[in-house]
Amino acid sequence: MSGSTKTMGVLTVGTLITVTAYTAALGSNGWLWFGWVVLGLVTIGLVAARGN
Repeated sequence: MSGSTKTMGVLTVGTLITVTAYTAALGSNGWLWFGWVVLGLVTIGLVAARGN
């Protein structure tokens, strides 16, 4: 795994924790979850691209 891939993975996990904490404290926000899903898909795509 390259440095940028690891950075994206850490960013994705950190964002998941932040969105989960926000949801627990203030209630669900669909746009935050949508953004996290998009970020996760970009991270998965980056990992898949590096694997080839």
